[in-house]
Amino acid sequence: MEPRIAELELGNQICFALYDTSRAVIRAYGPVLDALGLTYPQYLVMLVLWEAEGHLPVGELVRALHLDTGTLTPLLKRLVQQGLVERNRDPQDERRVLITLTSAGRDLRSRAVDVPQQVFGRCDIDADTTRVLRDSLAQVMRGLEQADRTG
Repeated sequence: MEPRIAELELGNQICFALYDTSRAVIRAYGPVLDALGLTYPQYLVMLVLWEAEGHLPVGELVRALHLDTGTLTPLLKRLVQQGLVERNRDPQDERRVLITLTSAGRDLRSRAVDVPQQVFGRCDIDADTTRVLRDSLAQVMRGLEQADRTG
């Protein structure tokens, strides 16, 4: 029998901890977002639009969410069907498509304000720990993006 190698044990892998936690967090959002009629990816789109005060070009949504247009387009189509956003050509540049919140999309924001508290209230961590965790993950992301750019 070969000796154990701690560095290769699943429980010692940051990638698995991130993966497993990500799945659990997304699962925790499910019932909370169901009440709003949103899926988790749709919620992320709405967060970006609310932050941008109601309208953005598709390209900026792609960059903000780190998605490709093939993934984002069906999300946007569904949000249009739900009456939460509109898709229109930019009058200054017909090549660009603008995504704009409808009044229903803007109104949904007030109903969504307690979503983070509802989800993270189940995690048994306080607000300060949540901020430290978020900032640490953002640092990891920046490091990986930098490594990708430098090859």
